[in-house]
Amino acid sequence: MLSAAVVSAVQETSAHASSVFLRSGDGSAIVLVAACGTPPSLLGGWRLIPVTSGIPVAAAYRSGRTVHLADADETAQRFPQLAMAVPYAYGSASVPVRAGSDILGALAVVWPAPPGTAGLSKTQLRHLRRVANRLGSSLAVLEARGELPAPDARTVPIEVPAASPSGVRVGLFDWHLGTGALAGDDELCAIFGLTPEEFDGRAETLESRIHPADLGDFHAVARNAEEEGRASAQRLRVRGHDGRMRPVEIWGRVPQTGDGEGRRHLVGAVLDPGAGSRALAAVERLGDGVASLDPDGRLTYANRGFEQLLHVDVEDVLGRCLWDVLPWLSDPAYEDRHRATVVSQQSTSFLACRPPDQWLAFTLCPAADGVTVKVTGRGRPAPPSTTQAAEPSPSAEPARLGAIYHVLQLGSGLTEAVTSQQVCEVVADQLLPAFGGRHTAIFVVREGRMHLAGHADHDAGFLDWLEGAPLYAHLPGTEALTSRMPLFIESQQDLAAAYPGTPTGGVHSWVYIPLIASSRPVGTCVLGFDENRRFTANERGVLSALGGLIAQALERARLYDEEFAVARGLQHALLPHRLPAVPDVRITGRYLPGTGGMDIGGDWYDVIKTPHGASLVIGDVEGHSVAAAATMGQLRSVVRAFVGAGKRPGEVVAGTNRLLGDLDTELLASCCYLQFDSDTGTAVAVRAGHCPPLLRSADGTTRVVHLEAGALLGADPAADYPETELELPPDSVLALYTDGLVEEVGTDIDVGIDRLRTALAHTSASTLDELADRLLVKARRSADRADDIALLLAEYSPGNAPAAAGR
Repeated sequence: MLSAAVVSAVQETSAHASSVFLRSGDGSAIVLVAACGTPPSLLGGWRLIPVTSGIPVAAAYRSGRTVHLADADETAQRFPQLAMAVPYAYGSASVPVRAGSDILGALAVVWPAPPGTAGLSKTQLRHLRRVANRLGSSLAVLEARGELPAPDARTVPIEVPAASPSGVRVGLFDWHLGTGALAGDDELCAIFGLTPEEFDGRAETLESRIHPADLGDFHAVARNAEEEGRASAQRLRVRGHDGRMRPVEIWGRVPQTGDGEGRRHLVGAVLDPGAGSRALAAVERLGDGVASLDPDGRLTYANRGFEQLLHVDVEDVLGRCLWDVLPWLSDPAYEDRHRATVVSQQSTSFLACRPPDQWLAFTLCPAADGVTVKVTGRGRPAPPSTTQAAEPSPSAEPARLGAIYHVLQLGSGLTEAVTSQQVCEVVADQLLPAFGGRHTAIFVVREGRMHLAGHADHDAGFLDWLEGAPLYAHLPGTEALTSRMPLFIESQQDLAAAYPGTPTGGVHSWVYIPLIASSRPVGTCVLGFDENRRFTANERGVLSALGGLIAQALERARLYDEEFAVARGLQHALLPHRLPAVPDVRITGRYLPGTGGMDIGGDWYDVIKTPHGASLVIGDVEGHSVAAAATMGQLRSVVRAFVGAGKRPGEVVAGTNRLLGDLDTELLASCCYLQFDSDTGTAVAVRAGHCPPLLRSADGTTRVVHLEAGALLGADPAADYPETELELPPDSVLALYTDGLVEEVGTDIDVGIDRLRTALAHTSASTLDELADRLLVKARRSADRADDIALLLAEYSPGNAPAAAGR
């Protein structure tokens, strides 16, 4: 199914490459499972992609929508970091692989796209989505039967070569030498210019199609078979359908059956190389070098001119990449030229110097199934201009496309990470795929000892022995930090030799990167690999350099964590720890901090007991900071003071507004205040730029309580706040909430309020606490909750004993 999908995607869109990614078992990533045209090795670190990654295929999976990038310009506008890593002239389209509402992965295609290309047509995009949906439906059937394994970092993707023309034909035959009867397949007939109907099964019929000068060789095939039991290759000229003579080769052997009759049979094949042999002979006669590379860049053929110009023996380099075996072609710039040719499907030229001073001109000509290389000598000219490739360092190693992108993403992600855990997540999401690792952990230094700050691996205990270790311990994690030199351990044997007795945890290779910020040791970043790993000089340099970025991010995170601890402690102290018990009223409250940014905000709620009932207030100070939390605490205290002084609701809110203006802060706040009389079941409410309350009756009917709104607190010191009277029926539930519960990006807030109203109307619960928890189920599960959420529920139940309120 996967093979058919990638092939169909290429055929339906006229693209030159396609790939399928499916979600991993834990849902945190999508994994490359099949590719056509572009080999997985070229993708490098893109074989496992975090779902949060900013590349088109991940965006299509997350959003469930098609991501169509017509050319490089559009790619640069919408995905600038991707354009930096892959600055080639190509277009792409990524569509989700779905089964109903469930998204299983994504399907992507790539095509050559010079600037200004229109991209895929609507019909082609529709065909592409149809291929993806057909694949999704088929995969869903397997998943339902439990036959769809979840891919992971170890999954080996299916590789479907791009279609390429083949001029070689092979016909099979069984020749009875005694009777002259000859059975052959349809391909044999075609090689001899006959239709299956025209061939009567006689060897003499085939003889009539052979050049008269070659009949002796044809008879020699039968003679050698009878005498020697086999027929060595014989070259013949046969007449095809067009009447032209073309060379073929005939091979055969006599089956070893043990009876005399068996030795009278010759079974074999007739090979028609087509124009291939003639083309090969022509290429071999050229003085220039000609070679063929597969899409991976491995050499599949080279003529004698290529051997002579590059001073190589083809047998030594066949099946290998030239930049891996020739030091003077190992500069990443040369491999990048090949990548550019494969991705953009446009010819590329460059100069390279073969030591000591022979300059060669390379021209790369692409097709879907590989690249043809032409090499010409340029004598011994002066070194090329700075725009041409200079002679590379023998120690330089190439970097893969995906690895380049992940390094760029790592730098970007670290600038945005504000907590230690976020730093660890960015390192795991970008550094592991870039270098093929399976485990990562970051240890920080506290009071002279190593402590785990975060990890991402399948065996969380692979570095348990390092937790709490003092800096003077003879361990790789501590010595890398104290020496300030990265440590690369390529095998368990190397680990045992340098650090006897150190547990391996099932890992075979390690990198220990010291994290130094402002000349101060911050910690150690550890990467683990499940197989023995050779670290090239280029990889060692990149990893060492990245240590500084990680250290700076951790230092910022440490400062943030300290501020966060203060802010969180302040907020916890300011919110009510227990709500008062009020006669005839059950009350419960909930607070959820945001999952992004400071994780701390100014949402608050309070319940203040009064002689005839209670005052309920909920509010939201803008921003997420210590200042927002401090302002929230001051407003809560002011409201309590005004309520204790017996002020009316409008006066309470107006007085709070004036005080906020006197606090010399630019922060604004919203609030909804309600004074409830439990003796009569009536309430007086005031709204200051806040979301309107919801009221559910005993029969489940739920409505939005429309209150006349006043200005936000702090916007106008002289603002008036009108009061609205309302009646709460027996067994009704009043809901006060902040906008974090109902706001969604790109959706009008009224839509969110109506969703909450519907949820309140149809959510059944045996207690008020259970109702509050069920209303917050979706919000608790959200991993990217940008805002805080406060919820206050009050149930009016006249005649019941006072109930202690939950929180």
